[in-house]
Amino acid sequence: MLYWDPSDPAWSTNPGPLFDQLREEVPVHLTPDGAWVLARHADCLSVLRDKSSSSDSLTTHADKRPRSFNGSGRQAERELIEQTGVDNRPFLFRDPPDHTRLRGLVQRAFTPRRVNELAPFIASAAGRVIDAHLDGGTFDAVQDLAWSVPVAVICELLDIPASDHSSFQDQSARLARGLDPDFLLTEEDRATRDGAILHFISYFSDLYAQRRAHPGDDLLSALVAARDGDDALSEGELLTTAILLLVAGHETTMNLISGSLLALDRDHDAQRALRTSGVDRVAVDELLRMVSPVQLTARTILRDMTFDGQTIPEGSFVLLLVGAANRDPDVFDDPTRLQVTRDPNPQLGFGFGLHHCLGAPLARLEAQIVLQELFARTSSYEIVSPPHYRPNIVLRGLDRLDLVLHP
Repeated sequence: MLYWDPSDPAWSTNPGPLFDQLREEVPVHLTPDGAWVLARHADCLSVLRDKSSSSDSLTTHADKRPRSFNGSGRQAERELIEQTGVDNRPFLFRDPPDHTRLRGLVQRAFTPRRVNELAPFIASAAGRVIDAHLDGGTFDAVQDLAWSVPVAVICELLDIPASDHSSFQDQSARLARGLDPDFLLTEEDRATRDGAILHFISYFSDLYAQRRAHPGDDLLSALVAARDGDDALSEGELLTTAILLLVAGHETTMNLISGSLLALDRDHDAQRALRTSGVDRVAVDELLRMVSPVQLTARTILRDMTFDGQTIPEGSFVLLLVGAANRDPDVFDDPTRLQVTRDPNPQLGFGFGLHHCLGAPLARLEAQIVLQELFARTSSYEIVSPPHYRPNIVLRGLDRLDLVLHP
């Protein structure tokens, strides 16, 4: 029987054919482990836009919880919340009204003006990296460009000292790896993920204390000051929000930028078109569709829902294969081909509905500017060794991409 099997290494190295096979043959199915899987765009969108679907995994009914999906961890999390009466999980994993309150407070600090003001900084950061590698030598575009620019940007937004940037790479990579189901992680993976969380809690606790004493014009200071009447972020909420912004603020963008470089190397016509006409939002959305840095997301449905004649019962845990939805031929003409002028483009790379990515405007801006700066400074670029992917299946991305730039 065909079903979604995350233990297959192809989910990190070459998931496209697997996505297509599942979407065509078993677009709605229950895995032996107890997780429902949706692979078509219409079905994924239906769940994402349904206000009764939950991003809080604690709402999954005990008898419908996948047996190997963080079972013991989720139970411990539930017990801790019940014992303390405090829920400090990031708003990404919470439902209204808590999600509405927390996201609203963060949005007050994460304004379009603040994002747009970063454009010159992004261009300068990208330009410095590219100029440093115009000597014809080989460099790793993942670490030196796709990672270094977004981390510099989010650290600029949070006013984090440049001396601390390098320490974030390993820690955030450990957190990103830890988003995969626990049964796919080694004991060391789980331990390093938990250690990374403790590292960031300690780090941001100190930073918040500094910003309270000496507030500045940065996002952390704005989060401390953000309030709606008497309502403000608690200490725990401040910490989890900062960690979420730091990791989400560069991890997925890194995957988008490096994946875009690979996609454009494989399609020289598309690259020539962008070098000629420029990189706009339409092109970035198409690259986002093709790369799908977030390959899947999960919801608990809080009412019976029927797809393809199969009824998924209330309280079930549902995996939405975003990567498959973004290749659905019922929605996208010639979906395996990069079409940088594709418009409209209802890609689901930033999610949809209540949990549409808060940082989507910043991610788009970063990818657009990095590619623009690269095309302005080079005539072409060349990938000189086979691309290598990290083992992650949720936040999928390249581990290394060796490039040579040609002025």
